[in-house]
Amino acid sequence: MLAADLGRAALVATIPIASAAGELTLIQLYAVAFLAGTLSVLFFVSYGTLFVSIVPRERTIEGNSILNGSRAMAFVAGPSIGGFLVQLLTAPFALVADALSFLVSAAFLGRIAPVEPPTEKDAKGRVAAGIRFIVGSPIMRSALGATATINLFNFAFFALFILYATRSLHVRPGILGAVLGAGAIGGVLGSVVTPRIGRRIGVGPTFLLGCVLFPAPLILVPLAGGPRPLVLAFLFMAEFGSGLGVMMLDISVGSIFAALIPDRLRARVAGAYLAVNYGVRPLGALAGGSLGTVLGLRPTLFIATIGGVLGFLWLLASPIPRLRTLPDAAE
Repeated sequence: MLAADLGRAALVATIPIASAAGELTLIQLYAVAFLAGTLSVLFFVSYGTLFVSIVPRERTIEGNSILNGSRAMAFVAGPSIGGFLVQLLTAPFALVADALSFLVSAAFLGRIAPVEPPTEKDAKGRVAAGIRFIVGSPIMRSALGATATINLFNFAFFALFILYATRSLHVRPGILGAVLGAGAIGGVLGSVVTPRIGRRIGVGPTFLLGCVLFPAPLILVPLAGGPRPLVLAFLFMAEFGSGLGVMMLDISVGSIFAALIPDRLRARVAGAYLAVNYGVRPLGALAGGSLGTVLGLRPTLFIATIGGVLGFLWLLASPIPRLRTLPDAAE
C-alpha cells in the first residue's frame, strides 16, 4: 500500500511537470491513468487484508463506517478545492494537490504496524482460487453482479456528467465543485446512519437498499433545468442522495465480505472481484462516450441512470435480502 501511494504520487506529478515544459500529450495521460489505476487495484487488494488485521470482527461494521465516513469527508472538500484550483491554476497544475494527497496517505500508513495473517506458500492456481470462491458463493456471485452492473452504468454516466453540467447546463467549474462538495455531505450522513439501518433491517437488506439509492438520485441531473438556482439544487440533491446510497452500499458489502472471506483467500478473492468490478469501468466510460455521441448527452444520462438502478435485480434471488447479521466465514 505504501509503494502504491508513492507510485501514484510520482505518476500524477508527471502531468504538471510535462505541462510546464509544454510536452504534455494525450498518450502520457493514458499511460498515467493506466498505471495509476493498476497501483490503485494493488492498494485496495491489500486494503482488505490490512482491515481485518486491525479491526476485530465484532466491530467490522463500525470500522467500515468510520473509514467510509472519512472518505465522504474528503469528498466534501475535494471537489470544491479541485474546482477552485482548476479555475485558478488550470487542470494540470491542480493535480499537484492530488499528487500530494498520496504522500499524505503514505505518511499515515507509515505510522501503523499491523500484524498481518501469515501468507501461504506458493502454489498453482492461486488466482483461480479467488475466482472459484466467488463463483461458488451465492453471496459473492450476486454481489459482484450487482456492483459490476452499477459501476458499468455509473461510469457511463460520469463520462458525460462534467461535460453535460458545464456545456449544457452552463455551470462553471468552481461552482460545480462547490455544489458537488456540499452534496457529498450525503456521504457523511450515510456513514453515520448505515450501522443503525443495518441493525434495524439487517445488513443484507441495507446492501440492497444502497444498490438502489446509489444510482437512483442521479436521474435528477438530466432532469435539471430552468433558473440557475433550480439547476444547482437538482445537482446538489443528486450528489447528496447518491452519496448517501453509496455509503450504505460500501459499508454493508465491505462488512459482509470481511466476515465471509477466509484470511487465506482474502487477497485472491479481492483481486478477482476487483478485476471484474473495476474492469467494467473503462467499458462503461467508453459506452457512455459512444452513446453520448450517437444519442446525445441527456438521453445517455437517462439510460445510464436506469441501467445502474437495475443492478439490484442480481440480489433478489440470492441469500442477501435475508441476511440479517454478518455471515460466518466460509470454509
